[in-house]
Amino acid sequence: MTLPSPAAQPTAFLRALFDVAVARAQPRRIMAAHLPPPPKGRTLVLGAGKASGAMVEALDALWPQDAPISGLVVTRYGYVPPALRGKPGRIELVEAAHPVPDAAGEAAARRMLALTRGLPAAEPPQGGESPLGGQRAQASVGVVPTADDLVICLISGGGSALLPLPVAGLTLADKQRINRELLMSGATIAEMNCVRKHLSAIKGGRLAAACAPAQVLTLLISDVPGDDPDVIASGPTVPDPSTCAQALAIIDRYGIGIPEAIRAGLQSGALETPKPGDAAFNGNRVELIATPRQMLQAAADACARAGLSAHILADDMEGESRDIALAHAALARSVARHGTPFAKPCVMLSGGETTVTVAKDSTPGKGGRGTEFLLALAIALNGEASVWALAADTDGIDGSEDNAGAWITPDTLERAAAAGMNPRAALDAHDAYTLFAATGDLLVTGPTYTNVNDFRALLVL
Repeated sequence: MTLPSPAAQPTAFLRALFDVAVARAQPRRIMAAHLPPPPKGRTLVLGAGKASGAMVEALDALWPQDAPISGLVVTRYGYVPPALRGKPGRIELVEAAHPVPDAAGEAAARRMLALTRGLPAAEPPQGGESPLGGQRAQASVGVVPTADDLVICLISGGGSALLPLPVAGLTLADKQRINRELLMSGATIAEMNCVRKHLSAIKGGRLAAACAPAQVLTLLISDVPGDDPDVIASGPTVPDPSTCAQALAIIDRYGIGIPEAIRAGLQSGALETPKPGDAAFNGNRVELIATPRQMLQAAADACARAGLSAHILADDMEGESRDIALAHAALARSVARHGTPFAKPCVMLSGGETTVTVAKDSTPGKGGRGTEFLLALAIALNGEASVWALAADTDGIDGSEDNAGAWITPDTLERAAAAGMNPRAALDAHDAYTLFAATGDLLVTGPTYTNVNDFRALLVL
């Protein structure tokens, strides 16, 4: 891909870098090297996440046509790849809600557990078509998993919300409220998923335990800092090193309300998850097929081909979006004014998952962590003449709005004022989306069919 000139078209250049990063994480491009040969027994496919639809498309195309395969995978509403819409396939793909779970996700999670208790027969199932046109996988009564069977699990970010199967004593409404409170609390993704694992009947290794003694191959697209398999989508197929006590401490730290029966279960350890060393995971294999570091490296390599130096600051940044923005602004000013620590022109890249903490008694505006980062960055740069920036979520959705992210230019604050916007007030109200909509700087991509977390690029000319 030929990049636009950074000097002549800085915003187009940044958008092209984002496209390069997203392309590196597309399942069809990267999955083949990670697939085993068909097993002696049967093959079942399970999974969840915002990239899982594209993972299904890739797997169905790559798996031998004469090798039986079936299963059930859930993705976010609107994230079914165009090639699978209305077309029969060997693996059923259904949709559910993200980031707050819904009944469709709960139903899919229950059906997945049912499939593990009776792996599909060797012949393709005859259950009719799903609403999306995919072949409906059904459990065969009396057919139990064996060590000759293979379960391929397609897991990506978003799977936590898409597989909401509450433990006994917890309702879906409880899970929805807890999820909303965690999202607004400023908790890290690892903290949120620690809680989710201990309140779930399918996450935290429980899905893999249900598949035993079948072989389990988990193909992961990472959206979390550090790429820990037990954190991605709350680790439904890997051992969970976290504990009930840790989950309860997080709940109390952020003031999350839970039913007394659940509190008692956490205190007693009754809700503990399968741990490393559990025999249920014997022979299981985990493959990371796409990571934030790889997508940032792809962008850096594209810069190099264009003759522009690029520097990856980190792929695992965490913290408040506005605080991370202040650090980026200080670095960009140093480069722009003093040529240190990098010579200009250059690009600085970073990834990870920042947070936005919203007070419980406030009514937040529109926006996500990417636009909040950018608005804080623009305010801190205060019109620095030679700095442009883009921040976006690689899944195509920043927060809960329709944009992947946005970009800023040296005159962002001036244009915001001309549009009647007060940047500081918008930041205080967590209303960055409204400001960037007014300036025309929103980045709207639609679903990207992958998810390797935040992408941030600062261009200093």
